[in-house]
Amino acid sequence: MDNLTHSLAGAVLGQLGLKHKTGLGMATLIIAANIPDIDALATLLGGQQHLAIRRGITHGPIAMLLLPLLLWQGMLWFDRWQTRRGTRPSGRLPVDSRWLLILAYIGTLSHPVLDWMNSYGIRFLEPFSNRWFAGDTLFIIDVWIWTMLAVGVWLSRRRERAGAANWRAPAVASIAAVGFYILANGLITGRAEAMGHDAVEAARGKPPTLIVANPVPVTFWRRDIEWRDAFDYGHGSFTAPDRLTLDPKTVPHNIRDPRLAEAVAQSPDAQAFLFWSRMPIVEIEGDVAMLRDQRFADPRVADRFAVRLELK
Repeated sequence: MDNLTHSLAGAVLGQLGLKHKTGLGMATLIIAANIPDIDALATLLGGQQHLAIRRGITHGPIAMLLLPLLLWQGMLWFDRWQTRRGTRPSGRLPVDSRWLLILAYIGTLSHPVLDWMNSYGIRFLEPFSNRWFAGDTLFIIDVWIWTMLAVGVWLSRRRERAGAANWRAPAVASIAAVGFYILANGLITGRAEAMGHDAVEAARGKPPTLIVANPVPVTFWRRDIEWRDAFDYGHGSFTAPDRLTLDPKTVPHNIRDPRLAEAVAQSPDAQAFLFWSRMPIVEIEGDVAMLRDQRFADPRVADRFAVRLELK
């Protein structure tokens, strides 16, 4: 998910009361909720090689153990540094190192759970396995989750400042609402994929090898249907609860083109792209091939996920 979502998730965890367990509690939760995305530095490599790095090692089990420890040490140092300089806020709670470490782990672990929810995917087990996992449940930027989390944090902080005894309640309600929303979206995706699978099989006389119900922005009740078999791919759309439309047009994905292997072997960008791509397609025009991914075929983002190859 985007970093605003991760930050709001950390903030709402703080408003459950966790921020009062130790000084720097809220800051630790919010930073921890974002810290696995340090792999964003890989975009400085240029091209598409960052695709083989993102949502991998910094989202895997070793990172889930080490990143909170590093953050914990950094926050302890920051508190001591402010104390030495005499700039430590007088109203800040004393730092409880045990609770600070616990909050660093809670915030960090929230990150891969949320990232798994969209169709981009995450390598939960890196470096032990490079398998991608994708929940296909939420669009990567979900304004409804923004709203639910932001309202929960705002109402909770407002009540807290007013001295209300039940100031945690809006944060609890916010997390419950987000949980219900995610569950509902998971059911929509499951329904869309099941109906899409049956429709493709009925239309073509054979089942697809892969079908993905891709979440779309804002209209959470809709899905873009992407399917493929050994040679072709196609599209469709789904609107909950049961309105499915398949585009009758099918297109060869050309991933088996014999010229492709040599071109890929000479292109680190293409190798990284194919390592990442869950639904690769190859658009061929003459001696030029464009590698793309069905999930990101929208013209607004397609060029961000593409590699140009010269075929021989």
